[in-house]
Amino acid sequence: MAGEQTHCNQVEQFILLAKNAKGPALISLINQVLEAPGVYVFGELLQLPCIQKLSEGPNDGYSQLLNMFAYGTYHDYKALKSSLPPLSEAQKNKLRQLTIVSLAANTQMIPYSVLLRDLEVASVRELEDLVIEAVYAEVIQGKLDQVRQQLEVDGCIGRDLPVEGAAYIADTLQQWCCSCESISDSIEKEVVRVSQCRKNHLQALQQIQTEIGDIRRLIQANPSTSIQTMESIVEQEGEGAKVGSSLGAEQRRQPSLDMFSKGKNPVPPRN
Repeated sequence: MAGEQTHCNQVEQFILLAKNAKGPALISLINQVLEAPGVYVFGELLQLPCIQKLSEGPNDGYSQLLNMFAYGTYHDYKALKSSLPPLSEAQKNKLRQLTIVSLAANTQMIPYSVLLRDLEVASVRELEDLVIEAVYAEVIQGKLDQVRQQLEVDGCIGRDLPVEGAAYIADTLQQWCCSCESISDSIEKEVVRVSQCRKNHLQALQQIQTEIGDIRRLIQANPSTSIQTMESIVEQEGEGAKVGSSLGAEQRRQPSLDMFSKGKNPVPPRN
């Protein structure tokens, strides 16, 4: 967070200076911005009228160079090197660091071979020094895997977003919102289902408690009735509800609850 605040302060200072700069002073300011440690976004500078006017005059190359640092890579610069101003060593390192950020935004494992090609460095040692410098500058978070010859990326800073990229982000956010709404609807349906299941469970529990109360009152009203006899009655009625008429003959041998409710003792079956 402290690094982000420092970056914001630096950008604001350059913006204030650029508003009143013209000609060589503006060119010098652009070079300072491109070399300044901790400054990695340039969109606000590109929106300044004085910067936009550069594209209409002989210093158009500096406007393109600022755009290159905002949206491009070191490989892009090399492709257009003949039409752009030369870079200092500090500017080369920064553009290479921004190139690593662009690669890190698309993959978490970047092979050394890809880095060597896109950064155009001469050796693995130089490449590793450049990556370590980027990590210390908090441009990226990750580590070098020298055994597998790759950079393992945990995170990176954000770069400037080109205008044509805004539509893609808006579409992605819209899809995300639709997914969130779908998940929210599913959660609401699940809540309703669980609530209904709970309601049914409570009703079933209440019915069981009511039946237990009825049996207790029946036992109290007929002291001669044993608990075992009542359990056999309950078990028989439960089995009868499951198997139906197949146990009808067996059920007729057992005393019914009506007999107990009238104060009668069960009559044992005849052999």
